[in-house]
Amino acid sequence: MVNRFMTARSTVAMRRWGSPAIVTLAVMAALTALTADAAANQARRPKPPTEATAPRDAGEPIMAIVSIKTQQVTIYDADGWILRAPVSTGTTGRETPAGVFAILEKNKDHRSSLYDDAEMPNMQRITWNGIALHGGPLPGYAASHGCVRMPFGFAEKLFDKTRIGMRVIVSPDNAEPVEFSHPALLVPKAEAIAAAPARAEALLREAAEAARMADEAKKAAASAARETASLSAALRKLQGLKTRADAELTYADKALAAAKTDEAKARAEDLKQKAAAKAAELGNQLDTAKADTKSKLDAAAVAKEAAKTAQTRKADTAKAASETKLAVEPVSIYISRATQKLYVRRPTHKPAPDGGGIVFDATIEVPVTIRNPERPIGTHVFTAVARNEAGLRWTAVTIDDGDNAKAALDRITIPQEVLDRIAPTALPRSSIVISDEPLSSETNYRTEFVAVLSTEPQGGFITRRPTADVLVASDDFQGDNGFGFFNFPRDPAPQTGNTRRRGGGQYYRPMQPGWW
Repeated sequence: MVNRFMTARSTVAMRRWGSPAIVTLAVMAALTALTADAAANQARRPKPPTEATAPRDAGEPIMAIVSIKTQQVTIYDADGWILRAPVSTGTTGRETPAGVFAILEKNKDHRSSLYDDAEMPNMQRITWNGIALHGGPLPGYAASHGCVRMPFGFAEKLFDKTRIGMRVIVSPDNAEPVEFSHPALLVPKAEAIAAAPARAEALLREAAEAARMADEAKKAAASAARETASLSAALRKLQGLKTRADAELTYADKALAAAKTDEAKARAEDLKQKAAAKAAELGNQLDTAKADTKSKLDAAAVAKEAAKTAQTRKADTAKAASETKLAVEPVSIYISRATQKLYVRRPTHKPAPDGGGIVFDATIEVPVTIRNPERPIGTHVFTAVARNEAGLRWTAVTIDDGDNAKAALDRITIPQEVLDRIAPTALPRSSIVISDEPLSSETNYRTEFVAVLSTEPQGGFITRRPTADVLVASDDFQGDNGFGFFNFPRDPAPQTGNTRRRGGGQYYRPMQPGWW
């Protein structure tokens, strides 16, 4: 039955096409077309990311870019990519936040405090509320609770190469750094960079001497104050004795005037002479004590003013020494369209007093001029990757379109006083971030910058417990290390001003005005 059916079909085919050879050619053509379509489909389908190492000698890593779309992390040095690997980012409802981050803390054997003590080997934290890069299982798709899982071996290799403060960019799509130049970027001066170490050393010595003199002046003022206090007490006692002596003399005068007999007059006269002598002696002592006390009070006032002047010089020299020491560190600038402010961070390399990470200097925070502030500007990261003849070679990464990178910089006017402080000694690894977003409240004195894209899901970020109240560096008080701190309350309300915001997110509360 089947044979008769196939024979019948073959007969029909041969009648239609003319011969078995023609049929064979038709079948082969059809198969070739199907194979070509399959190959085209395969070419259109993105290949899953795999681990890769650039075929060249790698320099020190400058930034990591995580692509949520392709589930891949790429590490870059000054000359391009050096390492790539697949990742697993946050799943639906616990998405890894897209935005701009930096490595805040490293722990080779970390365990999760949120998820059943889960192992997070070679953890590199990018937010204090628990988002991190670490080794973990990779099922081939987004599956974490908000962190960025990397292959275990890759995470271990990367851990040994990175440093605190390295930029980490989480992009919704594919992003990569491109060579970039613009007149608004920082241009260092070679002579300022060359002179900075010696100047810092000299200012540190000057600051130490000023601190010593301030301590001595403070002790002298305290000693003078104690001495004048003692003299003032003695003066008050003498004044009381003199008042009593004057009263006794007055009484003796009255007794003499009232005396009726020679004997009474003699006694009254004797009493008057003694009272007069006593009053005169106490008067002399009081005049001497007053003169001495005035001299000591004047000296104490001078000592107090000298101590105040010495303390001011101590603070000024400590601040100048700190500023010069910071000048030999890479500088990071964040410009927010939402807050219309410019923020500066520089690492002090001082360990945070409450543990975890290092202290960043945050004493520069000023208003910034953004042309057409009502219009989106995007999120762009400009990084100085190396020195060149012009000063610095820069790259740009854009992860949230508004303007393109050049147009975004065209709209910014950085205050000249800020440029005067940071541009002459700008170094490789310095950066400028421009964004529509305000800083996250995860930005504090232990961080460079944390900013999340409000236009992207943030589930793995906003469901976590926010960082506890922390201290922020300021100029108000200069401690032994040249950095001061102040506390501020947590404001639960997000900042206003970002017209593009759709997500939840945590937002930065600005420092008090006038502290720069």
